[in-house]
Amino acid sequence: MPRRRVTIVPHTHWDREWYSPFQTFRLRLVDLLDELLPRLEADPGAAHFLLDGQMAVVDDYLAVRPEAEERLRHLAVSGRLAMGPWYILMDEFLVSGETMVRDLEQGLDRAASFGGAMEVGYLPDMFGHVAQMPQLLAQFGFEHAVVWRGVPAAIGRSAFWWEAPDGSTVRAEYLPEGYGNGAVLPMEGKELIARLDAFVDRYGARLEGADGEPDPILWMNGTDHQVPMPWLGQVVDEANREQDTYDLRVGSLAEHLAGAPTEGLPTWRGELRSGAHANLLMGVASNRTDVRRAAATAERALEARCEPLWSLLQPADRWPATLLAEAWRHVVHNAAHDSVCACSVDEVCDAVLHRYAEAVDIADGLAKRAVDRFAMTLDHEGSVVVNPSARPRGGAVAVVVAGEDDVPGTQRLRVWAADGHLGTFPRDEALHMAPRLVDELGAHRFTIEATDAGALVVLTVDDESRVPASFPVRDLAARLADRGDDASVEVRVRQAPKQQVLARVEAVPGYGWQAVSVPKPPANPVAVVDGHTLGNGLVTVVVDPADGTFALDGHSGLGRLVDGGDVGDTYNYCPPATDREVGAPSAVTVEVLEEGPVRAALDVVRTHRWPAAAVGLDARTGDEVDVAVTTRVELHAGEAFVRVTTTFDNPARDHRLRAWFPLPERTATSRAECAFAVVERGLIAEGGDSELGLPTYPSRRFVQAGGLTVAHEGLLEYELVDVDEAGRSAGALAVTLLRCTGMLSQGPMPYRPLPAGPPTPLEGSQQQGPQTMRYAVAVGDDVDPYALVDDAFLPLMVGRARGVGDGPATGAHLTVTGAPVSSLRRHDGRLELRVFNPGTDEAEVRVAGRAGWQVDLRGTPIAPFHETVTLPPGRIATLALTEP
Repeated sequence: MPRRRVTIVPHTHWDREWYSPFQTFRLRLVDLLDELLPRLEADPGAAHFLLDGQMAVVDDYLAVRPEAEERLRHLAVSGRLAMGPWYILMDEFLVSGETMVRDLEQGLDRAASFGGAMEVGYLPDMFGHVAQMPQLLAQFGFEHAVVWRGVPAAIGRSAFWWEAPDGSTVRAEYLPEGYGNGAVLPMEGKELIARLDAFVDRYGARLEGADGEPDPILWMNGTDHQVPMPWLGQVVDEANREQDTYDLRVGSLAEHLAGAPTEGLPTWRGELRSGAHANLLMGVASNRTDVRRAAATAERALEARCEPLWSLLQPADRWPATLLAEAWRHVVHNAAHDSVCACSVDEVCDAVLHRYAEAVDIADGLAKRAVDRFAMTLDHEGSVVVNPSARPRGGAVAVVVAGEDDVPGTQRLRVWAADGHLGTFPRDEALHMAPRLVDELGAHRFTIEATDAGALVVLTVDDESRVPASFPVRDLAARLADRGDDASVEVRVRQAPKQQVLARVEAVPGYGWQAVSVPKPPANPVAVVDGHTLGNGLVTVVVDPADGTFALDGHSGLGRLVDGGDVGDTYNYCPPATDREVGAPSAVTVEVLEEGPVRAALDVVRTHRWPAAAVGLDARTGDEVDVAVTTRVELHAGEAFVRVTTTFDNPARDHRLRAWFPLPERTATSRAECAFAVVERGLIAEGGDSELGLPTYPSRRFVQAGGLTVAHEGLLEYELVDVDEAGRSAGALAVTLLRCTGMLSQGPMPYRPLPAGPPTPLEGSQQQGPQTMRYAVAVGDDVDPYALVDDAFLPLMVGRARGVGDGPATGAHLTVTGAPVSSLRRHDGRLELRVFNPGTDEAEVRVAGRAGWQVDLRGTPIAPFHETVTLPPGRIATLALTEP
């Protein structure tokens, strides 16, 4: 009988930042590689090492040891050191699908300079896996995935076919006991065989084929931040000599998978979110919702505004590749599972928030520049409204008009009087304020005069001039240099009177623009307020002054706040043994904020008394804190949904705050957006011995259930609640607004018996202080959730044209219909469009007047197209467009 093949893959799993900050872990990384490289070079017995499947580890090392690059390249080319394919080992549910594409692009591109990436979809420690991962891997040319968490009890083998919604498949190798199942091996051959026998005994039939023949065994010899074992080659040789049951080899993942069985394997279709065999750590979706909101803001700024607008509004040779690479580098670095999942120390979360802010600064700055420069090319003077989405749509915009008289059908936001005094500012503030005012006012000339206090800046707005000024901050700074820190700057303006008004524009073309000279009143009916009621002819919103909830078209009780205890940690929610939930407010006030006609809004202030903290794992404290929660309920003319903004200063600890939404119809399922897909889920979640299965699920931007749709900005966790006694249907949807905990990881607790990390106390994850959450609600079975997301969170942009160009006052550079757009950018010297079909029916995508090639995610041509492409259900398609 032939020996059973056992492949031992030496590796390390390298969390770049986690229970220590990045620089602390990098010091250890440098030590590890300083030890590993000479050992691989000197010892042929050290046959192979896997550098965790992420190229960021290579770059982190080379930033300190740049002289080692050629040594790394030689080892990689010779097959001794496996690199990539990812740039970072990301979380799959807390980042966008596009972020994962860019992650793999960056990893493959960087690995190419070292001879190429490991051709395996290595997914060792993600907290579950999205349904579309098999298609992403297949479109990048991978045939194999390696997974640990999320595999359901229904899969009884150590390998299975994993199928995406479109039918794409990869062979998935499951790692029983995780990516450290072969870590810390003994130094004696007999002890190694004994450990291997015990492993086989534990997993029995899982390690056998359908015909009873034993499957090969994959052992991962390494774990978190572990250095390689110098005795591995010797003990493997000794173990092979002492028995004839196993053929042990030190090798690579690719070598093992090349000979792995493919016949008779079970098939699993869709996402992997089971806790049957390993804890899923599902609570990462709701800890540190500030990080979730920052991620949503940054991804939207890059994917939905910056790249599409610059691609279409600016010449191809001006593509800001370096700046965009910098922004995406921040986003991809943050995608690391311990980073974006915020199951890390406070210093790490602070760094994550800073990187997201940097990415937003770059993306928003470039998007504004694209719009402003484009506006200067038009034969029009005044405001230009630009639509960054593919769908034609209207919306509310703030535009500047001449004069001080009321503009019918608009709402006045701001007035600039003629020859006005704008203010006196301290020196440092003035250096930032003056150029911003030049930009806001569209000033054309300015003067700077010395005064006893410091300086007088006079800005002149001349509507006859066609060229805006660029304020010389250095000149002002130079004049103030010898005035000391107490110098002040008076700013005056000379201009004809003008005002900024809120107006509704109609039907701006998708990826297009529309000039606005004098805003027109919104089409009747307009947004109005009547007591506690908002209406616009499409929907009606009524606020209940008794409890502060609202009704939308008669569906009442929406937005009820329910606060309960949480004695868990950053990985898992866990209520106290005796919980105390607080739902009803002690007082409610309702105030009219805006009366229309474009935007009508009510401020609802609910005063709650929440327990101040928890006492151990047992209960919430008897001490209470008052908190005033302001909910702004907002309705725009022409929109069939309600916008909600919740703000408060969180004084409590150890608690979870959720917004409840009674459903128009009871339901047994929800539909939530995940990467490139809409996933249907039921009322239960599969757990196991290591974690209680909770049906709290993640959604990327929206969730639908029972005739209700909630679109949100980074409020990823939801649950169907108010489940009947039979467990057959739910009557409400709960969305987590805040989950506060003081521990990175707890020890044993009822919902998870073993720790998931070190027991480090945290302050940042208690999220005390100011909080702001935004979401939108629509009712009906015909709601387009992708349109709702755009309307609620991707506003139309406004530029100012000077009439110095020859472009038309309205138009579009690209028309795309038939499917949601994931990406529009310039890539490899061409305009590239990525679309996907999240539905269950075939979709026809039309790119009017354009042709090109459909390509895979590596850019390899698949087939030419002219104007239309047919997408099967679940399919992702990338189109390389030829220039018109």
